[in-house]
Amino acid sequence: MIPLTRFEAQFKKLHSKKEGAFIPFVVLGDPNIETSFEIIKTLIDNGADALELGFAFSDPIADGPTIQEADQRALSHNINTDDAFELIQQIRSYNQKIPISLLIYYNLILQRGIGEFYSQAKQVGVDAVLAADCPVEEAEPLLKAAKENGIDQVFIVAPTTTKARLKKILAQASGYVYLVSLLGVTGARAALQTKTVKLIKFVKPNTNLPICVGFGISKPGHVKEVVGAGANGVIVGSAVIKLVKENLGDKEKMLAAVSEFASEMKAATK
Repeated sequence: MIPLTRFEAQFKKLHSKKEGAFIPFVVLGDPNIETSFEIIKTLIDNGADALELGFAFSDPIADGPTIQEADQRALSHNINTDDAFELIQQIRSYNQKIPISLLIYYNLILQRGIGEFYSQAKQVGVDAVLAADCPVEEAEPLLKAAKENGIDQVFIVAPTTTKARLKKILAQASGYVYLVSLLGVTGARAALQTKTVKLIKFVKPNTNLPICVGFGISKPGHVKEVVGAGANGVIVGSAVIKLVKENLGDKEKMLAAVSEFASEMKAATK
């Protein structure tokens, strides 16, 4: 019998408890390596069911100003791919079971070499990779490397995705499906669009993969709405990173704010 992957085991466990997954996103190395590790530990200790980790990039086209600034803070400390992998290794040493997904731009994978990148990702304990700017039509080299290394390849489904294209994506996706809840770039929003619920109901009957919704999820009410509509999890980035930015001068206050926010968002998945 093939053992379950970390994502499979976690979603199975959450399903049995009738809970959704709270998946926070942070940029590795923001605001610096040491504090970044402490932020991630705080998220794990306060309810994160999985992690989505970003590699700092100079031109993150899918991201709004909050995440762009996080990238710049990390890059100002010269964080590179080796540093990011080292940090993931520390995270994996801290917690053996939590699923780890990377959200990364294709150029960083190409710079390292596709095979080498996935091999290193496997070595440090990465479970899934989402290349934000690589459409499924161009993903064959990534899919090959992912398969060779036992890593899930995650793809984005947007409100504009047609039924024909959805079929293409679902034929290649593994781990989970990342649903973009709105048109535009990442960023916390005051209210969710009604399109989000429609999108969940559009995708869900077509796949057995867990559905996770991201972009704009920033409040417990959003979490309840999305999970209530049938999503298996929420991905929350800008709202976490905003707390980092607001407390750059006071690390203890920052970690306390992250801790409280994570607990509230996790509680909303139940």
